[in-house]
Amino acid sequence: MNEQAKCGLFTREGAQVPLQGVEVTGELLGGHARVRVTQRYRNDEKKPVEALYTFPLPSDATLSAFSMTCAGRRVAGVVKEREAAFRAYDDAITEGHGAALLDQERANVFTAQVGNLLPGEETRVEVEFLQTLTAEEGSVRWMLPTLVAPRYIPGAVHGDRTGHGSAAPTTRVPDADRITPPTGAVDYGLRMDLLIDVGRDVVVESPSHRITVAKDGTRTRVNLRRDSLLKDFAGDEVALDRDVVLTMRNANPDVMLTPVVTHRKAEGPGTFALTVVPDLLNLATTPPRQEVVFVVDTSGSMDGDSLPQAQAALRLCLRHLREGDRFNVIAFENSFRSFSAQTVPFTQRTLEQADAWVAGLKAYGGTELLEPMVTAMKAAPDGVVVLLTDGQVGNEEEILNAVLAARGAGRVFSFGIGTNVSDALLRDLARRTDGAVEFIHPGERIDEKVVAQFSRALAPRVTDLEVRFDGVEASELAPSTLPPLVDGTPWTLFGRYAQAGTGSVTLKGKSGREPFSLTVRLELPAQSDRPVVEKLWAAERIRGWMDAGLVGRRAEAMKERIVRLAIEHQLATPYTSFVVVEERQGDRRASGTPETRVVPVNAPAGWSMFNQTARDVDDEVPEGGLAQEQARVMKRRVSKPMPAPGAAPSRSRGGAVPPPPPGMSAPAAAPAPAPARDLGPEPTTGASFQAESADGAGAVGGRAAPMARREQESVKKEKGGLFDRLLSAAMPSKAVARGPESAPELERAQGKAEVFYEQEESQPLSVAEGSIPTEDVGGLLGRQLANGLWAGAGEGPEPVRQARATARVLLVLLREGITSSHPLHGAQVKKAVDALLALASQLGQAPDVAELALGVAWLVAAGPRTRGRIEQAAKPLPGLDGRLGDTAALRQHLETLATR
Repeated sequence: MNEQAKCGLFTREGAQVPLQGVEVTGELLGGHARVRVTQRYRNDEKKPVEALYTFPLPSDATLSAFSMTCAGRRVAGVVKEREAAFRAYDDAITEGHGAALLDQERANVFTAQVGNLLPGEETRVEVEFLQTLTAEEGSVRWMLPTLVAPRYIPGAVHGDRTGHGSAAPTTRVPDADRITPPTGAVDYGLRMDLLIDVGRDVVVESPSHRITVAKDGTRTRVNLRRDSLLKDFAGDEVALDRDVVLTMRNANPDVMLTPVVTHRKAEGPGTFALTVVPDLLNLATTPPRQEVVFVVDTSGSMDGDSLPQAQAALRLCLRHLREGDRFNVIAFENSFRSFSAQTVPFTQRTLEQADAWVAGLKAYGGTELLEPMVTAMKAAPDGVVVLLTDGQVGNEEEILNAVLAARGAGRVFSFGIGTNVSDALLRDLARRTDGAVEFIHPGERIDEKVVAQFSRALAPRVTDLEVRFDGVEASELAPSTLPPLVDGTPWTLFGRYAQAGTGSVTLKGKSGREPFSLTVRLELPAQSDRPVVEKLWAAERIRGWMDAGLVGRRAEAMKERIVRLAIEHQLATPYTSFVVVEERQGDRRASGTPETRVVPVNAPAGWSMFNQTARDVDDEVPEGGLAQEQARVMKRRVSKPMPAPGAAPSRSRGGAVPPPPPGMSAPAAAPAPAPARDLGPEPTTGASFQAESADGAGAVGGRAAPMARREQESVKKEKGGLFDRLLSAAMPSKAVARGPESAPELERAQGKAEVFYEQEESQPLSVAEGSIPTEDVGGLLGRQLANGLWAGAGEGPEPVRQARATARVLLVLLREGITSSHPLHGAQVKKAVDALLALASQLGQAPDVAELALGVAWLVAAGPRTRGRIEQAAKPLPGLDGRLGDTAALRQHLETLATR
């Protein structure tokens, strides 16, 4: 046992750490989670001390209680105006009493101060929070952050310190010293005991931790299991170095989502929460032309599997676009560069160019997010911005305000990758722009989640919503600005009511140019005991007021209104804090001022920050100058030797298209991108890297990306595989027209497919064949052309070849259960169906191909209106007469046609 273990926990500076461990308990019920986080402190010194611990909570959580237990006595906290709470805490400490203070620094960052911890005595501080749980596609996801990670802090050092963080306040992050706890190797751990009860049996899994699951009927108890490869924590403690993520699947959404939940005492107003899950798939609207800008993080932390998966996701997302849409791709690290100087039309040529550009991206550098996001939003002020990042930044408010200022009606869809990401910023971007956010943790595939969310970004939606109540009266609605209804996405409205009654609520809006109306029955009882609803309503109300952006006297009035509502409902906000005071008598009353002990936090899992080389870099960093996140990149460069700089062009703000990877021919010349607007020189503080490598030779190059290496290793076969057989089942040896992919990528996909099919090379394609691997499905979808079809070989003019090839691909996808209603790939299938419908009039000289194309389109189409259009187009084809309503007969007929 080492010396630290014998006499307590110590920081790297030698001070004892009073925090002994963190325990998480709670219940995940049908509509919400009620979770308690308990921090155990023990003072092993000979004098009273004050512990200061900066820790995270979910950014969408509502803090509902705070308490402290000393010497077996539990004292509940109260909410006061922030400065009044601090004065009450400070007075208590000065007078020798025990006290604890909980301040909210950011939506997801909190600081606990626990004063006058007595020698040899244990103190427990408990924070309780609430979260709304929603089910999508029958699955619920719950996430708990465990540490405040180092983050990128831009700007020049400026202002006085008010906290104990490792970074100093700067011009762009004035509270940097309150959100950057020191990082060190610590030995306190995390325990968790959660009860899940959603009314029916669920399967609980975790992509982040090993767990123990115990079932009792429909109730499930979940505990964390210690990883034997990690530190020797006591019992089932685990390191607080990554988010805890639980997924609950196979649950019935109707059970998980109660449409109306209310709370009302015998006296006073009641509160309700109304939730609907709209089904908008069958809305007969022509998809509007989209303008989409993809913003992808290529910083050093994206190295490994993250960047190749992000590249694969971008390739599939591009194929969700339609001819006539416009798009661009921006890659960023310390600086950023664009595929084009402006958005370009989506055509086969620009798709091929974008494929090549995306394939050439490399992971290197820091996370300067402000300029690329503003550039993207200015390029598509009324369109869609898709952000993929694993970064943690300090200037969240600056980025949010700049994006909103550049925005017209544009929406931001964000993907947070990894264990520690700026989730509060990503959630705010989604909420303030009517977008969405998805978090992708280690062990989860990036490409699948990105494609699914991007499908929702382009999914049917109802905007310009208005709400009308009939038979009942409601007021103080939250959110005050109604977000759009999005197909399949839960939508919640909170409100208050004075009188009980039964009536209805009608939502009216527009889907494209067509009117939309949805009426829901609403029963508001005279009495109901769900106090959680009242707190969630108050939190949503305060969130809306915080977003108002008022200035001057109106801002002060709004602040007073927030403080009043927060105190009434006992909620922590940026303007209110929890404080608890334990009045002491006799020997337990301390004298003098306790020394402060700042609790260090773990390094995020996967960040090498504590080897000797990394510490040498730390020693050279001036206080407040080099941002923590940038220091992480520097440490990566020092502790992990980088190859010599290659011939890649040096990066600049904006910049030109990078060269394609080795083995890929250069794309056709695109318009030379103009440099993005320079925002002026950054103050010289060391907080921003220069755009060159350490030796001034420009961007680091010469290293094959992981995907490129895998491509080179897996290109072992020369014969065609699955896709060739789909194009011409009777002529497997004929050449296939190349799509936008590089030759190595095509050979890789064909080689993988051939491994499965090599024993059946002489057999015709059959819908009844066994399932194909997921990567081969992704490979097929990745071959889709810009017009929604697939390139074809064989005889006949190009429309006939493309229709035949597309029908055969759709048959294979159908066998895998992939139709236009598929949550991940449905948008691409629908695009292919529409393309076949548009092509039908050109297939008059090839009736067999027309029957094959329209028959397959009918099978994979979801919705009566689309099938009605197909039936109308198929009327001149006698082979489909009577078969479109008989699925079994139609599939048999199509198998025969597919082999001709």
